[in-house]
Amino acid sequence: MHLRFVARLAAVSWQRPTWGAMCLATAALCSAPGVRAMPSYDEVRQDFRSSETLVLSREGQTLQRMRTDATVRRGDWIAIADVSPALRTALVLSEDKRFFEHSGVDWRAVSSAAWGNLWNQRTRGASTITMQLAGLLDGDWRQGSGGRSVMQKLGQTVAAQVLDRRWRKDQILEAYLNLVPFRGELVGIDALSRTLFGKAPHGLDEREAAVAAALVRAPNARPALVAQRACGVLKEMRKPQATSCDALDLFTTGALQRKAFDPSEGVAPHFSRQLLAQLKKQGKPVQSMQVRSSISAPLQRIAVETLERHLRELGGRNVEDGAIVVLDNATGEVLAWVGSSGLLSQASEVDGVLAWRQPGSTLKPFLYAEAIAEKRLTAASLIEDSPAYIPTANGLYIPQNYDRHFKGWVSARTALAASLNVPAVRTLVMVGTDSFHDQLRAFGLPLRESGGFYGFSLALGSAEVPLLQLTNAYRALANGGRFSEVVIQPSSPTSSQASRTGAAGREGGRQAIDAGAAFIVGDMLSDPHARVRTFGTDSVLNTRFWSAVKTGTSKDMRDNWALGWSQRYTVGVWVGNASGAPMHDVSGTSGAAPIWAELMTWLHRNQRNQLPVPPANVVKARVQFGAQDTAGSWLESPRDEWFLRGTEQARFAIDEVESAAAARASRPGASASVAGLPPRILSPVSGTIVALDPDIPPNRQRVQFVASDAPGTVRWLLNGKEQGRGARWAWLPWPGRYKVELVDAKGLLLDRTEVEVRGAGVRQSAR
Repeated sequence: MHLRFVARLAAVSWQRPTWGAMCLATAALCSAPGVRAMPSYDEVRQDFRSSETLVLSREGQTLQRMRTDATVRRGDWIAIADVSPALRTALVLSEDKRFFEHSGVDWRAVSSAAWGNLWNQRTRGASTITMQLAGLLDGDWRQGSGGRSVMQKLGQTVAAQVLDRRWRKDQILEAYLNLVPFRGELVGIDALSRTLFGKAPHGLDEREAAVAAALVRAPNARPALVAQRACGVLKEMRKPQATSCDALDLFTTGALQRKAFDPSEGVAPHFSRQLLAQLKKQGKPVQSMQVRSSISAPLQRIAVETLERHLRELGGRNVEDGAIVVLDNATGEVLAWVGSSGLLSQASEVDGVLAWRQPGSTLKPFLYAEAIAEKRLTAASLIEDSPAYIPTANGLYIPQNYDRHFKGWVSARTALAASLNVPAVRTLVMVGTDSFHDQLRAFGLPLRESGGFYGFSLALGSAEVPLLQLTNAYRALANGGRFSEVVIQPSSPTSSQASRTGAAGREGGRQAIDAGAAFIVGDMLSDPHARVRTFGTDSVLNTRFWSAVKTGTSKDMRDNWALGWSQRYTVGVWVGNASGAPMHDVSGTSGAAPIWAELMTWLHRNQRNQLPVPPANVVKARVQFGAQDTAGSWLESPRDEWFLRGTEQARFAIDEVESAAAARASRPGASASVAGLPPRILSPVSGTIVALDPDIPPNRQRVQFVASDAPGTVRWLLNGKEQGRGARWAWLPWPGRYKVELVDAKGLLLDRTEVEVRGAGVRQSAR
């Protein structure tokens, strides 16, 4: 009611501008709630919100700048001392020459404008910087599309005088520079400077300052008009020197086309997006321009640099993407999160930490841990690494090792550390696919399908999982089998102390696997002697401090992994291609492992080596392994081995199997029937290369395929097409690569081999 009365009074006084009516309207406006409630400088400064959020490291350093307000582009609040003198001068000359003289309203300019309106003359506007600030602070005084009403003009005048009495001049100018719209979505001098000129506000020169001041008057004007007004400002700034504006038009046009202020900038873009998304999901909208995270800034920078450097070295092998996660074992805090290789990648926006990829052999530790926990195996148990034929609903499953060679009888320790595939599949047969599937879920791995869907290939990592969850599952092994979720924001103040003692991770969470089984698997993965058969004696996996590590490579060389832990940290690394394209000649020790080893070394550069403390339910005992041959050589050297209490034994032998093997050897050709194994391809072995000689008649270069004890019903398929039947088949080769399969009468796969033919083939002429 009060405001409507004032509006009517102001309207009447505008029609009949008597001093009495004007004074009465002004007095009424001074008592209006909007004028009395004008905020203080401190309130405006405190309520200012940038459109960008700064993600800080645990040390308080800036990791990433993220845009969180899509409606406006507003930078940081800039103090008046950090604004270039040229800009301050240009703004005052352009908008309010007597800014430092008047008390919020330039009455001389008001009378000049009124006189010009009376005689229909074009004059400069009377709105001061203080009056414009009043309009920015209170929407009641803001100019609409049809201009300001009489009520708004009077209210803005009174509000400006109130501001001038309550604020200092430097505070008014500072607030105005931070709140004034410049062009499009740009609000405030920080956003304008960084976007159009690519620099901070304190670095603006006279020409840039003139363009900025010209944009205040006409934010969306054409570049030519902005340049014209900027030229006028520049001439006033340089009086009495002569000034030329010849190049200002071109400079202004170029500046107005720039978009130098990127939406995101820093070393942790993928992590920052995940952090802000989690806060929003938890109903915690970002109210501050700064959010502290769990990331360690020095480690994050080292991780980014290490990944990019190694991927440059692998560039010739068709590798362009990678990802890294570093976790604190005790607290679960994410200390480093590198989602991509940045400019090296064609899909840099894809977060490799969260991408679903096949983990390869990195699932084997969980399989052996379950088998040990269920007392189906011990670390010294012997498993046969030889061709395996496992019946499934779709035919035989025939696993192969990475190097296509079999090691014979090996201990579970050797089988895991050397990453042998066939023993892992045999172990999964003991444990069961559904049970192993449930065990992986207990470790926090979000498998999309059931155990039956993956079948026995689950032992070799056929299921897709993200790097973050896989690394955290390894962290559970490091914490004695206790699983807890990862943390991306700092924990309580006591978390740092808990991290140093390693206590928090073992006390919180839930028990995913027996602590003794987790300890034994960690000891197996830390044994450099056990991995010699596959990785050699001088492996990059060997560190100068205690660490357990496992590598993995998915089918067709599409993914390469290295995951491992020490007493303090767990590190996970993935390299490959976001597109799914296969890598060329990249193994576990040439792809991800060097990155893992370098990060681990950096993390422990100033830390003492610590050995894990064995839990109460494990014991160490001396073991020996049965003789392999009459010479008395051991299958594996005698050693001290860890056991779950009650499963220890002094000797592991396979005498009965050796006797059966000797019996089969004394009867050539009967090995398959004695063992009860299905027919398999004896010759040629997989990987055979046949070289053709064009000078030899084709019939003399036939390749003989031979199967063991094969009945006449078996069939030979060449690249899926039947070519022959029976135990033998003579094939006339032709250059190319071929997949040869041996199937039974029902079409079930019995065995397969691959052959490559090189050289110039000569086809027989038809007669």
